[in-house]
Amino acid sequence: MGGKKDLNGRCALVAGATRGAGRAIAVSLAEAGAYVYATGRSSRVYGSSDMNRPETIDETIDMIHSFGGNGEAVRVDHTDPIQVEELIEKIDTEKGRLDILVNDIFGGHPFMEWDKKLWEHDMAKGFTMLRYGVGTHLITNSKAIPLMLRSGGGLIVEMTDGTTSYNKAFRRNVGFYYDLVKANVERITIGLAAELENEAISVVAVTPGWMRSEQMLENFGVTEANWRDALTKVPHFCISETPYFVARGVVALASDNNSKRWSGKVLSSFDMAMEYGVTDVDGSQPDCWRYTVEVNDRGLPADCTGYR
Repeated sequence: MGGKKDLNGRCALVAGATRGAGRAIAVSLAEAGAYVYATGRSSRVYGSSDMNRPETIDETIDMIHSFGGNGEAVRVDHTDPIQVEELIEKIDTEKGRLDILVNDIFGGHPFMEWDKKLWEHDMAKGFTMLRYGVGTHLITNSKAIPLMLRSGGGLIVEMTDGTTSYNKAFRRNVGFYYDLVKANVERITIGLAAELENEAISVVAVTPGWMRSEQMLENFGVTEANWRDALTKVPHFCISETPYFVARGVVALASDNNSKRWSGKVLSSFDMAMEYGVTDVDGSQPDCWRYTVEVNDRGLPADCTGYR
């Protein structure tokens, strides 16, 4: 840990900071000097959410405190407008400002049916995914933006999956509802950027590549220390990245006084690496989405040469 504290005095809300990119972003923003409110549904007191994962927002804050960073965990169900409103009131009372909002809320993976067409997909599960992955973002933005405006502006990051060009076509391998959720996140970004075009708030969608989240590593039966062992079964996993690759990009974006130039656009972790010079923890800069198009989707043998 360590490094420049470019975000000293800033207040950040990372909605969906229990694990994966959200956790890494919360930790990285705090490392850069921001005070971070980390929210999620899984906590030591209340137990896990319907994701049924062991990670909690309390652990995220423990990681922040371990290097002297500042922040707190707040259990919030972002599908509930009242809970979100109470969260924003708490931030306003305690800090009087909100400079950075990261919407990394989803939790829809237990409801995905990747191999089902729309008329075969369980409708209740599909609508739950929309509520978790779209409704939560709308609720959180609607409650948080007034405080950001009173604070003089800032940055909204809408976390998504896939670049504009990649998501232009229907993604057949993820299921109808998942594709719809991620398409909607980009549309939220475009809409908010238009509505805030005359305000000092930048709205940027950000996508990681193939991320080695806690669940992904567990699914492959590896750890971060030995992740390459998974390549024997899944060779294209060679292009994967840690959650800190995209997190470092988000910190750089939040530190950019000219972030408005990205408003309404989707940036990948690699795009931010190229723009700001950040790297993954191993010093590499994986270009996952170009690799996916040029190698994986074409059925070519796994070879990351020139892609990281």
